[in-house]
Amino acid sequence: MGHTVILQRKDQSGFKLLVVALAIGTLLTGCSSTGSSGARVVDRNTNAAPKRPTVTSGQYIVKPGDTLFSIAFRYGWDYKELAARNGITAPYTIRPGQPIRFSSASTGTTTVVSSPSSSSKTTVIRRPVTAPITPPANGGKPTPTTPATPTPVVTTVPAAERAVGGWTWPANGVLIGKFASNGSLNKGIDIAGDLGQPVFAASDGAVVYAGSGLRGYGELIIIKHSDTYVSAYGHNRRLLVREGQQVKAGQSIAEMGSTGTDRVKLHFEIRRQGKPVDPLQFLPRR
Repeated sequence: MGHTVILQRKDQSGFKLLVVALAIGTLLTGCSSTGSSGARVVDRNTNAAPKRPTVTSGQYIVKPGDTLFSIAFRYGWDYKELAARNGITAPYTIRPGQPIRFSSASTGTTTVVSSPSSSSKTTVIRRPVTAPITPPANGGKPTPTTPATPTPVVTTVPAAERAVGGWTWPANGVLIGKFASNGSLNKGIDIAGDLGQPVFAASDGAVVYAGSGLRGYGELIIIKHSDTYVSAYGHNRRLLVREGQQVKAGQSIAEMGSTGTDRVKLHFEIRRQGKPVDPLQFLPRR
């Protein structure tokens, strides 16, 4: 449940704006079927959204409908690490107006991370600050130091770990989008299907998010399978489960749809400690 592209520009006040968008992934095309080993896969990037690295500065103010899991998913965090950084204990309850801190310590930069809505972009606003000054050497002029920019991280899962877990395919249909770790990037896989066909839980777990608050994913479900793994199911027409509900592998959890995208499909992700991994490393061959 990937990389992020960050675009920088200056407004009239001279503030730098980092415009960040969730990567829906490489969009591909195909026809609906139960899927065969000879299915053709065709790349198409018409709706791919840029991807961003983990946010490691500033804070986020909780909005109604947010959960710790959805915030961690949105900003590339492992939910346990984000909870520990903010002193939040199980069952990880948060409330509207509560600040969720990403930085390890307070800095001279004030960063506000805004919540995306269905019609607006996710924006990180970074106010200008004076860079730290390095003491001059040999009577020279002070030299400002430039803070390092975080880089996207894609996790490779050890083969021994991939062999366990009891994963199953989340939908029937043609695989039209594969996981990619470079280029335009797809943080999961895309499966074409028919409007309203069932979407299944890929493994046993608990629903930790069910809603449409993450821009680019439409009606989305996130399932926590363990302290290490979560999976995500996007673009559904209708959600059949609620937050806090326990589900079993193969259980119908949603109806396939096209919310947040341009065609009927399921976008499926697996994340290990908050980082996207290739779902095909886990799913049985078909």
